[in-house]
Amino acid sequence: MSDLSQIVKAYDVRGTVPDQWDERVAEVLGVAFGQLLDRTDEPGDAVVVAYDMRATGPGLAAAFARGVQTTGRAVIDIGLASTDMLYYASGSLDLPGAMFTASHNPAQYNGIKLCRSGARPIGQDSGLAEIRERAQALLDGAAERPTGEPPRPVQQRDLLADYAAHLRKLVDLGGIRPLKVVVDAGNGMGGYTVPSVLGDAALTALPLEIVPLYFELDGTFPHHEANPLDPANLVDLQKAVREHDADLGLAFDGDADRCFVVDERGEPVSPSAITALVATRELARHPGSTVIHNLICSTAVPEIVREHGGEPLVARVGHSFIKAEMARTNAVFGGEHSAHYYFRDFWFADTGMLAAMHTLAVLGGQDLPLSELAREYERYTASGEINSTVTDQAAKVAEVRAAYPDAETDDLDGLTLRFPDGAWFNLRASNTEPLLRLNVEAPSRERMISLRDEVLDRVRR
Repeated sequence: MSDLSQIVKAYDVRGTVPDQWDERVAEVLGVAFGQLLDRTDEPGDAVVVAYDMRATGPGLAAAFARGVQTTGRAVIDIGLASTDMLYYASGSLDLPGAMFTASHNPAQYNGIKLCRSGARPIGQDSGLAEIRERAQALLDGAAERPTGEPPRPVQQRDLLADYAAHLRKLVDLGGIRPLKVVVDAGNGMGGYTVPSVLGDAALTALPLEIVPLYFELDGTFPHHEANPLDPANLVDLQKAVREHDADLGLAFDGDADRCFVVDERGEPVSPSAITALVATRELARHPGSTVIHNLICSTAVPEIVREHGGEPLVARVGHSFIKAEMARTNAVFGGEHSAHYYFRDFWFADTGMLAAMHTLAVLGGQDLPLSELAREYERYTASGEINSTVTDQAAKVAEVRAAYPDAETDDLDGLTLRFPDGAWFNLRASNTEPLLRLNVEAPSRERMISLRDEVLDRVRR
């Protein structure tokens, strides 16, 4: 029997197909999801289902839908979609949803991101653990599947045009100066959504020249992994930006819910800088609002939020924590170092496309190149995330803590130590692997390198 604890993670379902999970597992997860919705009196009588370009997506989604149908709920199949398009469907239709994707993982993986109506996330503490237990009992024969009326037919709907129109209402790009934009979709869902939102399919002609890279949907990722967080996967985009003399480049991950930006030189613009840039726009529209950032974002983010009259609030790393804090505080915007961006106007959900549109609006609304514009938001030097394999993570974190008794300590998520000169580092354990993740920031490159190497030496010795 399949051990669902191996694939049901903190925020979603994720594993290799077919050895870790298959359509049989997808079906019982659908049953368990429908039963959770019934137990918690979720409004509506249908579930929205979508999938990305991976070859196993349609079969897994269909099996999941069969499971949902046995609980008496209807299924609305929107077919191929980015994850933020599924969130749009959940929010606009006010229905729970299931997105079949493994995001940036290699081709043999697939997964499910689940949400309640209004795109509200489901994680371990908000129903995912219960879904795992119920599904495991069904697999093991310890529980019986529901029997009742014949299943209602699956309804097919195409929401791509509606999704694109909604985003264009949130960010007006009609008045910007002409921009040449290289977009690397990595053979992922950006190749499906970008043409409708920014390209020739847009209802209103935009002053954008899109240079496409790898827009062909292909879940085998023949050119490079659809994970822009790895610098190796930005090389083609950087080269194309320089060759085409473009104003900027955009890179989307596999399910296109994250967006990375490079400037006209092909140099990466940090997600913290994009967080600060978008925050200033949202604060101009909604003065005094709260902006959420995770604890690994640059110190520049809360500084800039305060300078623009906003209230910065730090949250733990992870979309379920960010979304929960945004809903609790009615925050107007949230950003993470991993290039997830969350918007109150988008049901507090994350959408890389909307962040890209805000970046285009800022750049196109003035005459400076992106490299100069970004300097306003990049005040410190960061190491980026560095992983180290560590067997006893807790003991190693305690050892590092003891080495800096005079530093200011924060235990919100892992260990964060801050120093009087403005330098800081965060050391936290991975949720799924025997890794410690280190992030370092300092006022100067020399100080960052010195602190980074010092901490890494302690972690790896």
